[in-house]
Amino acid sequence: MLSKKDKLEMFHKMLLIRRFEEKAEELYMEGKVFGTFHLYVGEEAVAVGTCTALKEDDYITSTHRGHGHCIAKGAQVKRMMAEIMAKDTGYCHGVGGSMHIADVEKGNLGANGVVGGGIAIAMGAGLGCKMQQNEKVVACFFGDGASNTGNFHEAVNMAAVLKSPVVFVCENNHYAMSNSVKNAFAITDISERAKGYGIPGLTINGMDVLEVYEAAHEAAERARRGGGPSLLEAKTYRYKGHSKSDKNVYRTKEEIESWKKRDPIQRFRSQLTENGVSEKRLREIEEKVEAEIEEAVRFGEESPPPSLEAVRRMVYA
Repeated sequence: MLSKKDKLEMFHKMLLIRRFEEKAEELYMEGKVFGTFHLYVGEEAVAVGTCTALKEDDYITSTHRGHGHCIAKGAQVKRMMAEIMAKDTGYCHGVGGSMHIADVEKGNLGANGVVGGGIAIAMGAGLGCKMQQNEKVVACFFGDGASNTGNFHEAVNMAAVLKSPVVFVCENNHYAMSNSVKNAFAITDISERAKGYGIPGLTINGMDVLEVYEAAHEAAERARRGGGPSLLEAKTYRYKGHSKSDKNVYRTKEEIESWKKRDPIQRFRSQLTENGVSEKRLREIEEKVEAEIEEAVRFGEESPPPSLEAVRRMVYA
């Protein structure tokens, strides 16, 4: 049962993810962030709902669109900001960048630049938890495109056979780069694939953080009790392009705006006020988030770059 404190922390994390991504995009346009990255704007409810359903020492595996997962699992935004600004104080000392943030102390086994790359890792980590009998669970995030890779089928099948305690979370944002799910699947719901592996499958509203939480909590506790994996499909939407190089010509402005009307943060904000949370309390959280983001930018800008010797040591063996 979620307490009022839990829900306010969920709101805080959702807003923190949104503002981190928006600020990262601003810094990119200013030339202070290098390479490319994949923004999570619009999908915040999936990461926060899922990670809230986990225990602190449970694990997650992430994706190339992983900033939201990292923050939802408790990563420090200042170290994340330093990483994407190529600074030594970042999670990978500035040499990993946006797609390689990991925080093992918080149970985050890492973002992954390979589509579907974290799925087999999650299966293996879950099997390790089962063998150690530590009652830990792994939440595995991946996109709709990744569910069409061989890695997905092999890992989910193996997890089902071995009853690996994994919650497979498909973030169906309707596009694998520019390819619509309408062109890539002969089924309406990706969760239907669970039937082929003999595991539970459920499609949920990925724009509703409480619905995500309820489904993820049930799946995680089932796995913790030895019931094996589940497949959750959270239907959501990314407001931004696939990456910063995406010209976004494959979908209409009308489609994007229609999804923005279902915004997960505004939806949750309304749910909180309807249940007695004051506007003053929500504004205090919003102000706190702005201060955290400002501090993260300052930390990143004031941090030193990694030394050339350190870069050599971490890149070459």
